[in-house]
Amino acid sequence: MDSEAALIILVIAVVALLIGLSKGGLGGTAGALATPMLALVMPADKVIGLVLPILMLADVFAVGLHWGRWNRKLVLLLIPGSIVGVIIGTVLITNAPTETLRTLLGIIVLIFALYKILEQRILRTLVYQSRDWHGLVAGTITGFSSALAHTGGPPVSIYLLMQDVTPRVFIATSALFFLILNWIKVPFYLYADLFDIELLRQIAWLLPLVPIGVVTGRWLIGRVDAATFERIIVGLLLINALLLIFL
Repeated sequence: MDSEAALIILVIAVVALLIGLSKGGLGGTAGALATPMLALVMPADKVIGLVLPILMLADVFAVGLHWGRWNRKLVLLLIPGSIVGVIIGTVLITNAPTETLRTLLGIIVLIFALYKILEQRILRTLVYQSRDWHGLVAGTITGFSSALAHTGGPPVSIYLLMQDVTPRVFIATSALFFLILNWIKVPFYLYADLFDIELLRQIAWLLPLVPIGVVTGRWLIGRVDAATFERIIVGLLLINALLLIFL
């Protein structure tokens, strides 16, 4: 194994652990670091297809941890728009050159990181009255950003927080929605030929790191400063975004 291949394997291992930690409840932002980290060592289109199966495996554990606690109506309101967003994102992926896709990925990650920095201020300034069509808008934005970079968290977080749900319902609803959304992406990714089956076969032995990350994340809750952990992740997101845009 040459040094480049070893580096890719190492980054994939870190990504699998980060996704597991995120789904285990230790800093929901951690999973957003997966795509930009891998995009620094691999072509962006290959990364998008590689990360999805890892996320889908982690989704099973996330939903299992919060089984039955979700708000089904909110999930159903988000799904139609998410399909539209995934279609738009897939069209862009299939038509954009690799370098353009890499830059766009960096921009989306940068927006995600900036949102996380300003999240509390944004939520405090919103004056909100719930409407069902807001789920369509949030779902569309989420589907688009998730299809391009697997970073659909902010629009769903804003939408769910504005519905005045309990933290447990918020986490469970988000987990179920992303499980469904990631399955929605599968046929579109197949159409766009984003899955590298040989690469997926080669890294399959790393997948047990996902449940290890989930269990570790659950264990670390309350034992580490989650706010500090999230600030570190946001800092890494900013660095990765800038590298993707300007390198």
